[in-house]
Amino acid sequence: MTSPPGPIALAGSGEFLPVMEPVDRALLDGRPPRAAFLPTAAALEGAERVAYWIDLADRHYRQMGIEPVPVPVRTHGDAEDPAMAARLAGVGLVYLSGGDPHHLSQTLRDSLVWRAVVEAWRSGAAVAGCSAGAMALTAGAPALRRAATASRHVADGVANGLALVGGIAVIPHFDFFEQARSGASSRFEAWRPPGTTLVGIDENTVLVGDGHHWRVEGKGAVWVLGAGGRRRVGPGETVQLPEP
Repeated sequence: MTSPPGPIALAGSGEFLPVMEPVDRALLDGRPPRAAFLPTAAALEGAERVAYWIDLADRHYRQMGIEPVPVPVRTHGDAEDPAMAARLAGVGLVYLSGGDPHHLSQTLRDSLVWRAVVEAWRSGAAVAGCSAGAMALTAGAPALRRAATASRHVADGVANGLALVGGIAVIPHFDFFEQARSGASSRFEAWRPPGTTLVGIDENTVLVGDGHHWRVEGKGAVWVLGAGGRRRVGPGETVQLPEP
């Protein structure tokens, strides 16, 4: 009998930090103790930043007793490398960390590595994305100030993510953005592709599910944004989100 796809985790922040260890353990429960991680979203920030994410993830999973599997894809050429794609074979978790969601999506789209990620997920591996990773796994994001180069041609109403999860768009760091960056939600609303539900995920908070049924884990809340206002979903609570 064919196994169902694995769970999907969308985090507002906190990848590879102690606060996320319980979530990672749950994602790997019953799966091979091997965690692949792609620092691709940080590639435009330089080699030093990519190395930071690789080192952080390596230490995080080693102390959990999980084999770390770095997949250091920085360019689309890297993503077309069969050796990079082969690293994803037999993993129990694939993790996309933060940075620039547009560079992440553009780099992985239609590549050997992305096809390997999807195949791993369809074979039962968990897939997680934090911040930019969460945006890329869903409908994408509007033009972001820090990602001026990659965001230059981002059009309103057009999904630009990888859409492993369809029908939703993630606003990560939601509690921080609401306090520190006026207009963050309105920017997403102006960009939002038709039929897409906006979901704000607080820092150190994760939405875990199968694309339709979701559970909130971590320290903060998840906010479902719609015409009727904002609906708060707290830790341990579940929520259904519409599929496309």
